[in-house]
This record gives sequence, C-alpha cells and structure tokens, in this order.
Amino acid sequence: MKAAIKKLVKMPLFLPIFSMLLVMAVNIIHDASIGAPIFGFFSLSIKNNILYGRIIDILNRGSETAILAIGMTLVVSASAGTDISVGSVMSLAGGMCCMLLAGFGNTNVSEYVTPLWVGIAAGILVACLCGAFNGFLVSYLNIQPMVATLILFSAGRAIGLLLCNSSIVYVRVPSFQFFGGYCWIFPTPILIAGICIAAMALVLKFTALGTYVQSVGINKNAARIAGYQSKRIIFTAFVICGLCAGIAGIVATSRIYSADTNNIGLNLELDAILAVALGGNSLGGGKFRFSGSIIGAYTIQAITTTLYALGISSAQAPVFKAVVVILIVLIQAPVVRAYFAKHNIKGIATSPKEAVQS
Repeated sequence: MKAAIKKLVKMPLFLPIFSMLLVMAVNIIHDASIGAPIFGFFSLSIKNNILYGRIIDILNRGSETAILAIGMTLVVSASAGTDISVGSVMSLAGGMCCMLLAGFGNTNVSEYVTPLWVGIAAGILVACLCGAFNGFLVSYLNIQPMVATLILFSAGRAIGLLLCNSSIVYVRVPSFQFFGGYCWIFPTPILIAGICIAAMALVLKFTALGTYVQSVGINKNAARIAGYQSKRIIFTAFVICGLCAGIAGIVATSRIYSADTNNIGLNLELDAILAVALGGNSLGGGKFRFSGSIIGAYTIQAITTTLYALGISSAQAPVFKAVVVILIVLIQAPVVRAYFAKHNIKGIATSPKEAVQS
C-alpha cells in the first residue's frame, strides 16, 4: 500500500489532478447535502439551442485564464520569474481593438468604422509589442521579471484608459460579439482556448521550443555555453506571453461587447501565476508541464464556481484562493521538501528543475 501511494505521488500531474478531483468531490457533497442530484455537477443540457452546465460554465469562464497560462508557463520556465502585466495588457489590447472598430471619439456604435480583422490584429499586435518590451527589459537589460513587468502592470491599463478617453466603448455588432458568445451551441471562448492550447501543444511536440525554454530556465549561462541563444529564448517567451494576453483580451472584450479598460483582465495575472504553480510547475524555472498549467487554470475557475455555489460572495472568494496559494508555497518550501526527501517520497521532494538536472 505504501509503495502504491509513493508511486501515485510521483506522478507528474498528481497535484493538479488531485486538486481538480477534490473540487469535484466538494461539489458532489454539497449537492447531496441540499437534496440536489448527486452528480449534478456533471450534468449538461441544451436550452434555447445553447449548451448549459456547470462544467461548461467552468470551461467558458476559465478560458481567459487558460490562454494566459500558456504564455505564463513559458515565461516562468525560461526566466524563473512571472509576468504580472498580462491583465493590463489584456485591457490595453481590448481597448485598442474597440477604439479602432468604433472610431476614436465614439463610445457606442452599431457598425464598424474599420474592418473587424484590422481591430483584432491591432489589439493582438499591441499585446505582442508589450510582450517584446517586457522581454527586452528582462533578457537584454537583465531586469528581474517582476520588476520589469511592473511597468506595464501600472501603465498598461492607464494607456488603455487614455485610448478610450476614460470611457467604456461599446461595439454592438454581432460579428464582434461572436468571439465571446456562441458558435452553434458551444461557447466560442472554449473553442478559442482549445485552439490556442492545441497550437502550443503541437509547437512543443514538433519543435525544440520546450527544450530551449527548459534548458535556459535550468541554467542560463550553461545553456549559452552549450550554444543556446538564452536572451533570444527568454525574449521569445515574453512575446508569446504577450500574444496570449492579446487573444485573451479580445475574448474578454467581445464577451461584454465593450472595452471596459478598468475591469478587463483585473487580477487575472494572479490566476495565471497560480495556474502555473497549481499545475505542478516550479516558480523557480526549469522543467515545466504544459498540461498541468491548463488543468490548474480550469481548477482555479472550478474553485471560484464552487465557492459561489456554496454561497460565498465574490468579495470573500480571494481569501480561499489565498489558502490554495499558501498550500502550494508550503509544498514547494525547502523544509517541506527536505521532510519528504527524508521519507523517500521523491516525487514531492524533487523540484521540476532538479528532476531535469538529474
């Protein structure tokens, strides 16, 4: 029995899968306690030609976090730091897109001033430029990632407000609302997130990007001596993170068919970082598990949805998220790892970075 537990704990995705199963168990117990169907959490239905269900809500509302987690995983692995500007970059990308579609000076339109593809491309391009700016500061100027991205964390949302003249810009055109609405019976954000996840999975599978990122994250100087372009790899990771923030910003903007630059992406950078950590990845860089980050992103949304189902207000929900963060930090703490190492539980005792080095 003890050997089986050790083998289970050693599984790379043990932490994210266990967390997701724990959230599901809480929902099952809650439904049983109130007399609802025990497996109501998994039930799906179609009403007014739209697919409904708690799982669909989690996948839908967690789409932006999942997209952000893609880029955040690469940034954390390559730079051993985090990009705390992704929420503000989302806001800026959405603001740029809506202002081009509505025309500067307009705040409520029912037809495009510029083509839809131009607005979307401009928003994503701005986000990529923000990622390039962050990447340049980190890779070429050797500024600590959190400090470097703090600039756009503060300024990105302010620039978005300036673009929108401190107003909410509404774009009430069905083709724009499609990206945050529905494609047939499925929520479009789920499909967009799925495409982004599949694209990155293919890139990691058929290119050496994952190897480059992990090698630089383990030891930047050793990777450089081995022939890797360490600075360029870190720079690329931040550009990809900016790209993901831009896509998430378009989805979030389309969802509410407006550029509310004060609230779009607010605090989502924290969820993206938590998703990476909850996915079993070390925030100290090195080896990463892409699938773990995605599971972590949807687990966070499942936790939020569960808290609301339990009657906990949105103002109190961050307290419970903080508890999750504390548990993750404790698991990754050197003292805790030393304890597990003493008891030969290597799956927890060994960090992702150490696993690659060994």
